[in-house]
Amino acid sequence: MTLKYFPGVFLEKPEGAFYTIVKLPVKDSEDFCQWLLTDFRYKNETVMIAPAAGFYGTKGMGKNEVRIAYVLNCNDLEKAIEILRRALVEYNRK
Repeated sequence: MTLKYFPGVFLEKPEGAFYTIVKLPVKDSEDFCQWLLTDFRYKNETVMIAPAAGFYGTKGMGKNEVRIAYVLNCNDLEKAIEILRRALVEYNRK
C-alpha cells in the first residue's frame, strides 16, 4: 500500500531524502499530528509525523501538510502507512 492512493493525499516522489512532505485531507495538520499522538491507536500503536508549516518560510504554507520520515524497514513502513490511513478516516469523521 502506498500513500498516493489515499483519497485527498498528494505527494511527490522524494529525490534522495529520507523524508517527504505530504498534503493530507485535513484542515490543520498540527491538530491532526497532536490527535495522532494523544487520541488515536490502531492495534495499540500510532505514528508520529510532523506538521509541515514549520518547514516553510512563508506564513500559512504547509497548514494541511506533514513531514514524514521513512527510515523504517519495509514491514514497519507498511504498518505505519496502514495506521496513517486508518487515522485519516477516523479523524475526518469527527
